Amino acid sequence: MGLGGGLAVTWYGHACVEIRTPGGKTVLVDPWFGNPKSPRLARDVKTCDLMLVTHGHNDHVGDCLEIGARTRPAWPAMHELALWLGHTLTAGADGVIGMNKGGTVTAAGLKVSMTRADHSGGTWDEAAGTTLYLGEPAGFIIEVEDGRRVYHAGDTNVFGDMRLIRELYRPFVALLPIGGHYTMGPREAALAVELLGIRKVIPIHYGTFPMLAGTPDELRRELEARGLYDVEVLDPAPGGTIH
Repeated sequence: MGLGGGLAVTWYGHACVEIRTPGGKTVLVDPWFGNPKSPRLARDVKTCDLMLVTHGHNDHVGDCLEIGARTRPAWPAMHELALWLGHTLTAGADGVIGMNKGGTVTAAGLKVSMTRADHSGGTWDEAAGTTLYLGEPAGFIIEVEDGRRVYHAGDTNVFGDMRLIRELYRPFVALLPIGGHYTMGPREAALAVELLGIRKVIPIHYGTFPMLAGTPDELRRELEARGLYDVEVLDPAPGGTIH
């Protein structure tokens, strides 16, 4: 069945996703095009209207500075991450918008809401010889022009307040990590699908490395075990697009 209505999602491996909206906007989430599965290089990204980075780990910050400086997108981000971006970017910092969980902003003509994620955040600061705190992890709800909402959960385990995400935002499709080890695996992701009340799910953050061992087929089996037979698992190969 796919997505329809001019909405398209391309998965470039790990959590790196490009969303093309019915109105022609390009959204990049966690743009680590340097991941081992991506068939695309960061230097080949020419357009980005809206950039979203869910948290400060290197495999999610990825190529955001290079792409952001070149394409100058609107860039809502967790407050501390936004401060770091503003001080680090050589160009494009004027598009950065600091926000926090529960907030909604309009950026690049789209409504973006920040949600909770159950994970950690930050990276290693080589110069200081210590960790660099880049704010708490988050997920994002992107409302496209026709009112449908796309939920990118970021790195997270399942948590009970996904019921509140369902009640408040009614996502049309969710991008959920399934790899395990650093995030939820297929069993937990199936429960997340149930809590969110979605009927379309795109698995992410799996297969990049051997430890991220969860698979879409395992997710399908776990969904069936919960009686969720009508949920569509959309799982393109890296570089593949769901329309």
